[in-house]
Amino acid sequence: MINLTVNGREHELDLDPNTPLLWAIREHIGLTGTKYGCGMAQCGSCTLFLNGAPVRSCSTPLAAAAGGRVTTIEGIDDPAGKAVQKAWAELDVVQCGFCQSGQIMSAAALLAQNPSPTDADIDAAMSGNICRCATYARIRAAIKQAASELA
Repeated sequence: MINLTVNGREHELDLDPNTPLLWAIREHIGLTGTKYGCGMAQCGSCTLFLNGAPVRSCSTPLAAAAGGRVTTIEGIDDPAGKAVQKAWAELDVVQCGFCQSGQIMSAAALLAQNPSPTDADIDAAMSGNICRCATYARIRAAIKQAASELA
């Protein structure tokens, strides 16, 4: 049995410890906001927070989360996350939406660590997130707007 807290709720999972955290969250806990993209930690669609840090859940074994705190897009409620979500909606960032939960989680992590990021900071923090619709300009604008709101 592996115990972890997801979005403030405790869960006990009887799964292989090598099961990717993504599949435990989606298939066994039922939270589907975190997406499967590439399965190799290259696209960022599966980004969530483990003990406050962004991780790629498709390549993180469930055992690594044992006893930990997981926050998914459904549970993000810190000031940076709320500011990012608000800016995303106001600037109509989403096109197909597939990558957006990972983009939002990465942007929220950036702003939680650096509330006044430069373009270079944004590029570095978001470099592991791929958007097949190429909404990168709107993503950057939303991060800047969220940073302004936090200031």
